[in-house]
Amino acid sequence: MTTPHPPALTDRAALARQRARAARRGVELFLHREAAAEIEERLNEVNRTFTAPAVVTCFPEPWREILPQAKIVPDAEVLDLEAGAHDLVIHALSLHWANDPVGQLVQCRRALKADGLLLAVLFGGQTLHELRASLAEAESGLTGGLSPRILPMGEIRDLGALLQRAGFALPVADAVKMTVTYQTAFHLMAELRAMGEGNALAARARRAAPRALFPEAARIYAENYAAPEGRVRATFELIYLTGWAPHESQQKPLRPGSAAARLAEALGTEEKPLNEGPRGN
Repeated sequence: MTTPHPPALTDRAALARQRARAARRGVELFLHREAAAEIEERLNEVNRTFTAPAVVTCFPEPWREILPQAKIVPDAEVLDLEAGAHDLVIHALSLHWANDPVGQLVQCRRALKADGLLLAVLFGGQTLHELRASLAEAESGLTGGLSPRILPMGEIRDLGALLQRAGFALPVADAVKMTVTYQTAFHLMAELRAMGEGNALAARARRAAPRALFPEAARIYAENYAAPEGRVRATFELIYLTGWAPHESQQKPLRPGSAAARLAEALGTEEKPLNEGPRGN
């Protein structure tokens, strides 16, 4: 008996069309450049010289600037990476669109040499929460229902657990939040399309949206998320995942009972058995 596959989150063909359209019009890469700058800083803090890097990305320009010698591969469902060929793999701002994010990370781990480093960056759950709430309020008020319009994005705790599921050692997840202001919600939505980050959900409604939806959402947005000078604010949460391909030289947790000294001695307190308590007559 075969196990049924969960329904796909992303319409990969629609996503490819959006990215191609964005590239033809001159894609907006400011978030990719922010992510690349952050990762470059993190690499500078690692006491290691990487000689065989690879970057998984749909927009290679910012990553070529920091790693000109890197192999660049698109974020296809099957990554064009050779097993054990790289000492560094960067999964760059596309993992949030993956139908199988654990599978993507497993492929990255297999592409790494022992003790090789993975750095992944993706959008987290706080991203565009203002736009999500405004669209939901507008659509529910106009139609009494909701349509999938913004990609659901993972929370940091859940995303960090993906590293362990994929077999990485020393996993770490952390987040960087950015607040960006726009003239209106329409300008924000136009920039999302320019980044190739429009609605490519497999479950999205194929019919045209009600004509009043986006003006009403923009009104709600301006009312609830105003910024100085008549602008509106938008949150982008970038989550960074760090993991290492396992190697015998890496630190490992101690076995239970292997401590060389008792905690009570270090604290200068009296150690009592766990079962010690009030006794009956």
